[in-house]
Amino acid sequence: MIPIIIAGGDEAGRGAVLGPIVVSIVSISKGKEAKLARIGVRDSKMLTRKKRSFLYDEIYSIADEVKVYKIESAEINEAMKNKVSINELEALNFAKLIDSLEKQPGCIFLDSPDVISERFGLRVSLFSKKPMLVKGIKAERREREAMPIKMVSEHKADSRYPVVSGASIIAKVTRDAEIEKMEEDLGIEIGSGYPSDKYTIEAIRKSLGDGTLNGRLREYWKTLKYIRQRRIDEFL
Repeated sequence: MIPIIIAGGDEAGRGAVLGPIVVSIVSISKGKEAKLARIGVRDSKMLTRKKRSFLYDEIYSIADEVKVYKIESAEINEAMKNKVSINELEALNFAKLIDSLEKQPGCIFLDSPDVISERFGLRVSLFSKKPMLVKGIKAERREREAMPIKMVSEHKADSRYPVVSGASIIAKVTRDAEIEKMEEDLGIEIGSGYPSDKYTIEAIRKSLGDGTLNGRLREYWKTLKYIRQRRIDEFL
């Protein structure tokens, strides 16, 4: 009997002002899904850094496939310059990861960033080369006849489905490693990369003077606009 494969997708770094957005897909045989919950896999935001690191390796050992893509700041800036939304950019890269899976899953669960959760799943399905039926979206007849993947796009899927929680952990640990590498390469402390982090804001302020973070900042973020405006005001 061919095992039923399910997959889950999530991201990390969406709200940051520097560093990548990391998107991840975890694909696993349905019979192994319960093992993810047993070892403590849950939404990455509810776990300590140490626990996430431990689970990262465990997820890789249990999963059939793990796919990761880092959407770097340059790609984000180019997309926003061309009026491509972050939702569209994420959907495009989730679709690419799904298309790269060697074993086609019967069902994919995605944590939706869209206000209308089903709309994100629809975007992914339109970008993907694989036939999909999106839960909550009426399908055309030809799609119903094509042995499609069932797509479930929901808010807070990372706290409902262990396979999405697994993808959340993979994405978060990968992004944290990228931020650490950036700090090592630059020789400065940049914190988490989020606007709420004082170290991140201080690093950005310094960079506006010496260009340290050139190419790594999300140029169209409101946070960056606000910091630039404050610097101008200081000289008035």
